Amino acid sequence: MGTEAHMKNQKRFFETLAIHGDTDRPEPSAGDPVVYPQVHSTVFRMAAEAEDGELIYTRHENPNRSQLESVLASLEAGEACAAFSSGMAASTAIVQALKSGDHIIIPDDLYHGTRKLMTETMEPWGLEASVTDMSRPEHLEQAIQSNTKMVWVETPSNPLLQIVDIRRISNICNQHGVLLVVDNTWPSPVNQQPLHLGADLVMHSTSKYIGGHSDLLGGAVVAKRKEGFFERIRDLQRSSGAVPSPADCWLMLRSIRTLPCRIRSHNQHAISISLFLEEHHSVSRVYYPGLKSHPGHEIAKTQMYGFGGMISFLVEGDRESASRVVQGSRLIAPVTSLGGVESTWEHRIRSEGPGTGTPGNL
Repeated sequence: MGTEAHMKNQKRFFETLAIHGDTDRPEPSAGDPVVYPQVHSTVFRMAAEAEDGELIYTRHENPNRSQLESVLASLEAGEACAAFSSGMAASTAIVQALKSGDHIIIPDDLYHGTRKLMTETMEPWGLEASVTDMSRPEHLEQAIQSNTKMVWVETPSNPLLQIVDIRRISNICNQHGVLLVVDNTWPSPVNQQPLHLGADLVMHSTSKYIGGHSDLLGGAVVAKRKEGFFERIRDLQRSSGAVPSPADCWLMLRSIRTLPCRIRSHNQHAISISLFLEEHHSVSRVYYPGLKSHPGHEIAKTQMYGFGGMISFLVEGDRESASRVVQGSRLIAPVTSLGGVESTWEHRIRSEGPGTGTPGNL
């Protein structure tokens, strides 16, 4: 997980950005609000001639959304960010920025909503998608075709918490001129910064850890470079209208101020619970990259600052056994999201439905 000095500097720098990133306005003066107000106007007065950065219509740009995008870009060490109304809206914009006939490679363990988008929703648009085991980079080499334009990585993965070596995948993508996108929702930028590891784009469902309170819906795309492919994503954001409201942006910024503290607590609690589960007589297997028994543990140590708050485990028994466990708690709520301050879990196969490869007792 890097040196202690690196961790100390990383946390200090990150926390400063998280707390003060949206208050860095030019020429502050006495009487300025410490917390920037919500700007709900859909329209803005226009100059006689077009100007760079001109506010015109809130679907194109809004002060609260601009602040949120600036902070998220800083947290992920990117040049630009586009904030969306949901994580799936952000993912959709990324693949819609490709062209008909382009080929994308996705991992075999992947959030089922993303898999459906790639393999079902976008197929009529002419997108070609194939699946490979990204935890073995040599499989990616074999899967790349002449029309491959993008590789999509999710690490740790949903729901089996597989670890993908982002640096190695990035090297392969660079050799073939292929864009690398990393879904960084599960670790959050506190625990992992894929752009530093060679990724071109980072995607977030900000509804999860970044929002952090189970009351906001949002998504974001952060780019290493603001020119090129990201410009197409930005154009899709503005033309399709899948943007968050000023109020949601304002609340998301409020949540970001506590993100480093929340994630550290998630990390601490998760390792304690995973160790407990690993010894439990009713649990047959635990998936958590912070455990030495996890096959991706050594790679995770080289690219993560912390191992996150998500754990998967197999209950001894069958599908019904797992369902009884999830429904039997009076404290832990059975829900299908994650990242809030509440303790939650789910019988995962119930959410994914027919055709899933998720074990019934997960």
